Amino acid sequence: MSEIDDLVKKITQQLGEQSTSAASSKTGTTSVPDNMGRNDYPLYGKHRNLVKTPTGKNLDDINLNSIKNDQIKGDEMRITPEALKMQGEIAASAGRPAIQKNFQRAAELTKVPDARLLQMYNALRPYRSSKQDLLDIADELRNKYNAPICAAWFEEAAKYYESRKKLKGDN
Repeated sequence: MSEIDDLVKKITQQLGEQSTSAASSKTGTTSVPDNMGRNDYPLYGKHRNLVKTPTGKNLDDINLNSIKNDQIKGDEMRITPEALKMQGEIAASAGRPAIQKNFQRAAELTKVPDARLLQMYNALRPYRSSKQDLLDIADELRNKYNAPICAAWFEEAAKYYESRKKLKGDN
């Protein structure tokens, strides 16, 4: 294996361990086999066969040649909602329900385009949005992206910012 292949492998491993990318168009559900638990985390390192790219390729298909031959695009390096949900289910089985909730939110956000996600994030900064702005984002998340957990979070933020006078025009 060449030094470049080693570098590509190391980068893909780091990306898998970080699990921070967002955006995928693949839908569907994947469940964790019954015998998986705390020792199966992270999936990338323990069960590479269960982690797929957004178009269903195996992680081992990502190498320098496949990238060089345009068989792998940048979007293939993104984590899928299924992988995030599996990681969350493993976290829950290990008694970490808060981490599971974080993975569920992240899985929902993979459907939101990066530019829009950044706009939504900025809308959450104090004094940047009106209550209606935040409620409109909640509606968009719920109805356009089928992201009810994140939608509820924006609704909660709207109420909280209103009670704390952190909405646009309150300063």
